[in-house]
Amino acid sequence: VQLQASGGGLVQPGGSLRLSCAASGFSLNIYDVAWFRQAPGKGREGVSFINSNRLKHYADSVKGRFTISRDNAKNTVYLQMNSMKLEDTAVYYCATLPPLGAPVRWDYEAAYEYWGQGTLVTVSS
Repeated sequence: VQLQASGGGLVQPGGSLRLSCAASGFSLNIYDVAWFRQAPGKGREGVSFINSNRLKHYADSVKGRFTISRDNAKNTVYLQMNSMKLEDTAVYYCATLPPLGAPVRWDYEAAYEYWGQGTLVTVSS
């Protein structure tokens, strides 16, 4: 069971990146998936969430700029990041909630079971 986050890199303010979270060893289709990020010197925070029925949530700081989606055929969840800002600089992680788990707030980090290794996103001019 493995989650692989990829797509990070260096981007200028106002630019775009698309992150991918690919699952191997299990079907991601039945899992609720979230993206978290951790900026230098700060705690990890929830960025966006998509459940198995494609219900979505976003942190206020990224609403209107980021879009989460999933492609079940590719066993992958994506995070499209547009109009990026300096404050989006962070290591981004994807994570899954256990199926049939107790209802929790989508950004409750401790509830997430599997985590990807993180991909670094740097926004800089």
